[in-house]
Amino acid sequence: MPTKVEKWKDEVYGNEIRDHLMRFAEEGWDAIPDEEQDAWFERFKWWGLYHQRSGQESYFMMRIGTPNGVIEPGQLRVIGEVAKEYATGPADNPEFGDAYCDWTTRQSIQLHWIKLEDIPEIFDKLESAGLSTQQACGDSWRNIVGCPVAGKDKHEHVDSWDVAENLHNTFKGDDDHVNLPRKWKVAVAGCDEGCAQGDINDLAFEPAEKDGEIGFNVRVGGGLARKEPRFARDIDVWVPKEKTAEVAGGLSALFRDYGDRDDRFNARIKFLVDEWGPEKVRKTLQEEYVDFELPTAGEDMRDEYTYNTGTQDGHNDHVGVHEQNDGNYYVGLNVLVGRQGADDVLELADLAEEYGSGEVRLTQRQNIIVTDIPEENLDAFLEEDLLEDYSPDPSPFMRGSIACTGTEYCSLSIVETKNRQVRYARWLRDNVELPEDHEEFHIHLSGCTASCAQPQIADVSLRGMKTRKDGEPVEALDIGLGGGLGDEPRFADWVEMRVPADEVPGAIKNLLANFEAERSEDETFRDFVARHDEDELSEFIEPEETSYEDPYMHNTKQTWYPYAEGDDSMDASPAPTDGEGKPLKPADD
Repeated sequence: MPTKVEKWKDEVYGNEIRDHLMRFAEEGWDAIPDEEQDAWFERFKWWGLYHQRSGQESYFMMRIGTPNGVIEPGQLRVIGEVAKEYATGPADNPEFGDAYCDWTTRQSIQLHWIKLEDIPEIFDKLESAGLSTQQACGDSWRNIVGCPVAGKDKHEHVDSWDVAENLHNTFKGDDDHVNLPRKWKVAVAGCDEGCAQGDINDLAFEPAEKDGEIGFNVRVGGGLARKEPRFARDIDVWVPKEKTAEVAGGLSALFRDYGDRDDRFNARIKFLVDEWGPEKVRKTLQEEYVDFELPTAGEDMRDEYTYNTGTQDGHNDHVGVHEQNDGNYYVGLNVLVGRQGADDVLELADLAEEYGSGEVRLTQRQNIIVTDIPEENLDAFLEEDLLEDYSPDPSPFMRGSIACTGTEYCSLSIVETKNRQVRYARWLRDNVELPEDHEEFHIHLSGCTASCAQPQIADVSLRGMKTRKDGEPVEALDIGLGGGLGDEPRFADWVEMRVPADEVPGAIKNLLANFEAERSEDETFRDFVARHDEDELSEFIEPEETSYEDPYMHNTKQTWYPYAEGDDSMDASPAPTDGEGKPLKPADD
């Protein structure tokens, strides 16, 4: 039997949701009947809106899709203005203030505390600048990811930006592809770094050569969600640039028609590839969904990948100063855990226009890149005060940190993440040294098993849990080790479970000390992990309390907002509120 979500989608889905959304915005939060809220919240995702967690009723997270992470001149200013005007909530975050943008691991933008009543004005403002929330969430084509400097990179095999842009323009809003069994994530890679992370996407186009032409090999069925990670499988297909949309559309339609609509947990193409095998996927694509002969796979270039491979052959995350293929420069700025205050966003928009073309780009490591800076402007740009907070040359622990939204807003998360990972990174920077030959070290903190922070592909993987310490319930983290991508990707081994949050920095410090003491000559951390079994790795971790103090470990999701001072229960929440943020019911109701 189809799931209740499928029944909701059968009634209303796709572009038509917008009319209902505008009606509810005009009538106000109270216009959504209580018994219909779950259905409408599921539908609203198609237009980029997630209802926030318990205690924050009437507030939404809004996601803006930017294909390949490209934010065109003028758009960053609009994003900052929307954040400042519409994304200010009833409580401040102690690290980030009251309005900010989150740069995501899929090169998108997330804003919080969005009121339903403000949606029409926000959409008008975004769309006037060529921005949209359409299909940023929901069971459809998500934001297309790729090398953030595609078209400007000196090291690319093929310019993949026009491919990503064409896929975006072709399939966003296409009635044949708006209602899939679940989300559909696509990556297009063209460079020798592999920063598109195709291995963890439903569909990946990877650079490959065939008969002297550079095109793409096709891989299908990657993903990290829950406890069922998969790397995308090779289906023995090569495609030239001009045929990518036909193959992508064919595979999307194949998933639409054969994906599981009876079990949402099983409704990802990775499970269909498990069931069928790559050979049947290729055969069905050929026989039912494309009208030309599919070439067999070409000679792939994955062996040249350097991104998140653990090889320590220099930085490959686009942070820092890099020359473009046109002689100008791009500068990648480290945005710790991907969160940037609205005022800082607006200041960066000014700097991008003053020193470059006004264009910026987002990376899958939650960082931001300012492009097109002439050499004569470079030194002045690097001396700007804003770069003291968003450094192009950060500590390895700062540049390696990724965190998901966490319990601040997410109903799925088990622990606080953003502020915690900020504190972890700063403490590690000040108290721990990596071996001299290690310039990169990735620590990813995900608040639950949904894997939004991509923990399985980090040197140190952290996953939200709960435990008891000194008789009290506390926030805790599972610790995994040794994940990464490249020509031979591997998922992290989960080796230590339910470590109290305040003992995690000590565990990482001891782990790195043991690594330096026990490693073979020139051995990388990733190879070190691969050489040991889980029991041995667990012994290297040694959780312990240190000078690090964690102010959030006792929250355990008992308050309406983790950082609200003096609020010890859900009863203190002002939600739900009206269009002006005023409580709709007396606080004592």
